[in-house]
Amino acid sequence: MRFYLSLFFCFFFISFSFQQCERVLLKGKLIDSLRPQSFYNLMVVNRTTGKGVFGQPNGNFSAYVSNGDQIVLSIKGYPKFNYTILGDSNCQFLVFENIERLPQELEEVVIRPLKTLNQIKEERAELAMRDTRMVSGISAFESPITALYQAFSKKEKNKRWIAEQEYKDDQIRIVKELLALYAVYDIIDLDTDEFDAFIAFLNINENFLKTASEMELVLFVKDKYEHFLMLR
Repeated sequence: MRFYLSLFFCFFFISFSFQQCERVLLKGKLIDSLRPQSFYNLMVVNRTTGKGVFGQPNGNFSAYVSNGDQIVLSIKGYPKFNYTILGDSNCQFLVFENIERLPQELEEVVIRPLKTLNQIKEERAELAMRDTRMVSGISAFESPITALYQAFSKKEKNKRWIAEQEYKDDQIRIVKELLALYAVYDIIDLDTDEFDAFIAFLNINENFLKTASEMELVLFVKDKYEHFLMLR
């Protein structure tokens, strides 16, 4: 009999709370005792209404909600906390949580030293396409069969194509090394994933790349960069 009476009063209390509390004050505090810091990204999300409010940097938060609302406390880098609101006799729902950050998985980072301008200048000067030993001019008359073979052979054409692609790749690599230095020196403000688009926009002449002075290159890239920003 006592069990049924207790169960009755329990259901009565819950029903009374739902009827009496049109609004419930949700408030509380989150504490990270291992890493004291400011919680600038603490957010109280009401999934029932689809609305949310930000908490305070010290971990305190408060918001008016309704009984039965589904609430999530969300902080970047921490687990999410879920609650179903049931107001107490004062129409409040109090939360105090000691929290710990989620373990962070860091990606492997390979650090490569930047080349100096002198090193890049030497590479620019030495830029050349690999010789595929094509015969031409007087040599073609001396060895017409070889000349004809190289002109029409798929194998020789593939060798020339590969050599041309390697040459283009070397040009792009050198220009990327230059852009990386210019970004460090604040001459341009581009992320590495934007280099390819900017290099295509530069369309730099190979002879100019090989022979230009440092000042000529800087002025050329700076001018192109300003136009690149206008069109981006």
